[in-house]
This record gives sequence, structure tokens and C-alpha cells, in this order.
Amino acid sequence: ILDQARVGEGTRVLEIGSGWGALAIRAAKRGAVVTTVTISQEQAALAVQRFEEAGVADRIDLRLQDYRDVEGEFDAIVSVEMIEAVGEEFWPTYFAKIDSLLAPGGAVSIQAILMADHRYKATRNSYGWIQKYIFPGGLIPSPEAINRTLAEHTTLRVSETRSLGPDYARTLRLWRERFNASWDRIAAQGFDETFRRMWEFYLAYCEAGFGVGYLDVAQLQMTRR
Repeated sequence: ILDQARVGEGTRVLEIGSGWGALAIRAAKRGAVVTTVTISQEQAALAVQRFEEAGVADRIDLRLQDYRDVEGEFDAIVSVEMIEAVGEEFWPTYFAKIDSLLAPGGAVSIQAILMADHRYKATRNSYGWIQKYIFPGGLIPSPEAINRTLAEHTTLRVSETRSLGPDYARTLRLWRERFNASWDRIAAQGFDETFRRMWEFYLAYCEAGFGVGYLDVAQLQMTRR
């Protein structure tokens, strides 16, 4: 992601969706100056702690802020699996905001879960198990849906695609195995058997989706047309 966004010494980086801080740390260790935004107080608290432990807190400005309220100009903009939670009706806003914040000559890298366009069109108005229990309001886009949104609402285009689908199937298997191996510790925090079955099913379900190619995940570089 950082390579796609051409992040290096002195790069002004905006990260939309801080997660638990890992990507911001890597960017800061390259010498970048990072602004990262999240609306999760829990993620912000742990990320700040990790920035301190990694010795890069002076290079990272973490903000509890909606991405739509960010102002300024950035050489690189990165966002990992945020688009799936944005909501289809807000995709134009999401990409237009990125476009408005990107400095001339800058680059964007977005990691997104993807599905084929005909599947996206068939499921976009459905309400399934994943939406009900795991990702309320979530929707997985297709590459074509992203391209259409970019063409209609921005000056950006997808200039490089790096697919990671088979790797993600393995990742999900490892997550599931580690989740099950850690169940006693998880249960001690108050999670019940229904939660365990739900989470195991979710991880196995997604592993199968990536394993057979129904789902993909890709890192998309975007630059100006």
C-alpha cells in the first residue's frame, strides 16, 4: 500500500481509517508525516499507545474525526478496507473527498474487498447474514462500480491493481485457528457460545469465498487522469 502511494521521506500522508495503527507506524518509519483519522475511540487509544512504543509519535497526528471533515493537501492518501463500510450512497462523497485532498502528482492506495459486478448488482439491495450480524450497512463493491464512481465524481482513475484473494483465504484460516485456540481466554472476557459459533462461521464463510474466487481483495492505486 505504501509503495503504491509512493510514500517515502517527507511524504505528507493521510490515512482514512486508522485501524489499530500498524500502517501509520510503517509510514512514519519511512520518514513520512502522517495524519490518520478514525471515529473509534477504542482504536484511537490503542493506536496512540502503539505510536509511542514504536517511537514515531512525533511523526503521526491521530485525529478522532470524520474523514469528510478533513482539510488540507496530502501527497499520499491510503485507506484499508474502509470503502466496504462507507455505504454505496456515500461512495461519491468518499472518492470526491479523496480527490479534493490529493496534492498534484500525488497517489492513492485503497485496499478493498471486491466481488464480480453481476454479483454486486444482485446483492446490493439484499440483507444477508453478514449485514445483520457482522457489518451493518456494509456493501462490497465491484471493480466496475469503483471505476464508474471515479469517472462520474472525480478526476481519479485506477492505475494499478494488486490482487491478494488467495492470500486472504489463508489469512482467514489462520485467524479462525487462532480464534479457536484462544477461546478459553476469549470466553473469560464474557463472550458466550453463540458468539463463538457466529464468529467461527463468519471466518470460515469468508475463507471459502476468497478460496473459490467468489470474493477478492485488492490494493488499488489511483492517480489523476
